[in-house]
Amino acid sequence: MAVAERTEADSNPADSPNAPSAATGGIPTVIADEVHIVYRVYGGTKGKGSATAALNRIVRRGKAGRAVREVHAVRGVSFTAYRGEAIGLIGSNGSGKSTLLRAIAGLLPPERGTVYTDGQPSLLGVNAALMNDLTGERNVVLGGLAMGMSRDQVQERYQHIVDFSGINEKGDFITLPMRTYSSGMAARLRFSIAAAKDHDVLMIDEALATGDKKFQKRSEARIRELRKEAGTVFLVSHNNKSIRDTCERVLWLEHGELRMDGPTADVLKEYEKFTGK
Repeated sequence: MAVAERTEADSNPADSPNAPSAATGGIPTVIADEVHIVYRVYGGTKGKGSATAALNRIVRRGKAGRAVREVHAVRGVSFTAYRGEAIGLIGSNGSGKSTLLRAIAGLLPPERGTVYTDGQPSLLGVNAALMNDLTGERNVVLGGLAMGMSRDQVQERYQHIVDFSGINEKGDFITLPMRTYSSGMAARLRFSIAAAKDHDVLMIDEALATGDKKFQKRSEARIRELRKEAGTVFLVSHNNKSIRDTCERVLWLEHGELRMDGPTADVLKEYEKFTGK
């Protein structure tokens, strides 16, 4: 398989031509330095639903100390992100995009290499945990508190969150349990809660793909506002139009490797040649 041409940013991420440089006052928010992420799968398949079998596998693992399988999900990725940037992450399914975001968020320790962050990274995914048995109203409060907002701040922004999500456009859904929501409604509410706070680094994993066109436009506008408020936004999406409309820089991953890092138009052009779309 042919490998797309790498830009200079691959060898020296601080010199990315589309990003502000330190010399021009750009402030780095995320530095990934030769990051490798490896998943390990231990044990066999017998009795995998049994707690006793699971305990036995843990004991055997301690004795043998070997994984049955290793998955090298991210392979030596390096880049520097700057304050005020919106960066798209693209690549085929299983290319390491979501894994890389989890490493930036501090949820996955690198096998080798280092991730440096300035401020607190926040990861928003379509599977972000809200409590299904609680109402949307309660989830807005708990979600805001979990992000570090005070109760007064949550109360002040509550109505804007509800209006932004569009949850109540076809009924008073915000007072119903989350389990009654469609996947699209739940994803819109998650994004609306996360977007109500200014973030140092906000990472969005496919959250825009579940909304209608009207919500996507609101979301893209909010991402631009977050950038102006001195944040950095990472967006994982299979929707190239969302990437074009939102991001000025793109990281393209394949098989865990950074194939290209550069201006959105340049990277998407090569990616679309690669995928034939």
